[in-house]
Amino acid sequence: MKKSLGPQTMAYPLPAWCVGSYDREGKPNAATIAWGGICCSKPPCITISLQEIRYTYSNIMERQAFTVNIPSAEYAAAVDYFGTASGRNVDKFQESGLTPIASDLVDAPYIKEFPVVLECQVIHTYKIGIHTQFIGEILDVKVEEDRLGEDGKPDITKIDPMIYSTKARTYYRVGELIGKAYFIGRHI
Repeated sequence: MKKSLGPQTMAYPLPAWCVGSYDREGKPNAATIAWGGICCSKPPCITISLQEIRYTYSNIMERQAFTVNIPSAEYAAAVDYFGTASGRNVDKFQESGLTPIASDLVDAPYIKEFPVVLECQVIHTYKIGIHTQFIGEILDVKVEEDRLGEDGKPDITKIDPMIYSTKARTYYRVGELIGKAYFIGRHI
């Protein structure tokens, strides 16, 4: 029997992404978010949601651009730091030792050390309760070559992305392979 927990922000898994942005003076910032996902195939788009009180919110509103940086688990401490410190008060890149790189496509930095980067131009914003949803058109995806498989596509085991459990406030790695999508269900 299932127990009702009522309406909550609970879905599994959630991403542990770092969103890159510049402030009004051009200072690079990164903030960890879990509210996000792919929202359109053509054009390729991703959505992230932020509260107006967040420093990254004003940065994205000002520049109309952001990057989604997908970290590998080896950067868990930096990911957590990016989500707990405010760029208003500290230079997160200086403190973490990670490197901001200026995108040549959008007005936002990405994180050199993270294996996957999506460079996004804001195409829509929607106010939803205490959050604003930003929809960014993905202008490019950059992946470290050593994180690609033999087929030239990103290999999730080499990327080693983090996922987040919101209620437990914990990070995890992606688990074992279950089966090939669009194939294993054919035999039911």
